[in-house]
Amino acid sequence: MAKFYECLNTSLREFIQRQHVFFVATAPHSGRVNLSPKGADTFRIIDDARVAYLDITGSGNETAAHLLDDGRLTIMFCSFDPDPLILRLYGHGRALHPRDAGWSELSRCFTMFPGVRQIMSLAIESVQTSCGYAVPRYRYEGERDTYLRWAEKKGADGLAAYQADKNRVSIDGLPTGLHETPGAADVPEDSPDVSDPSQY
Repeated sequence: MAKFYECLNTSLREFIQRQHVFFVATAPHSGRVNLSPKGADTFRIIDDARVAYLDITGSGNETAAHLLDDGRLTIMFCSFDPDPLILRLYGHGRALHPRDAGWSELSRCFTMFPGVRQIMSLAIESVQTSCGYAVPRYRYEGERDTYLRWAEKKGADGLAAYQADKNRVSIDGLPTGLHETPGAADVPEDSPDVSDPSQY
């Protein structure tokens, strides 16, 4: 049966840390629902009520657009090992860029690599576990190096051009906040402090 928690506890944190893949779901007020798989060493537990992940350059930028438009974010982990479990984190998120307040604090939690475009931060409002009995078992064989090779080949200028072409708006035409005009995206003094989830 499903169980709900107000925040993460030790056993849930340990479960998350054992996983190699997670899934991110968002939706705008009107438009397509987005569900994306994530991997590599990109997820961090900041504390029992806040998590974050590095968002790398991709062919779309739906999550960022949806967070600007609606704010809701669900992150799901599921076990492919002998012990079944599904874990969902519900809350509100925001995308942080190097220009934003909170970036310096949060970026120290990660190892940066080519193509990082933003950090997604989630203020957890509730946590749910469920059985996962029907999820099949799979064996983890290792990380792909395809993305890193692609990003290194593109180089900094190529990645910036790719993001400007592919990542500025969602497939529904919503702005993503990436590469805003200098000055237009500066964070005002009363902007939310990423260290305080209650301000989301």
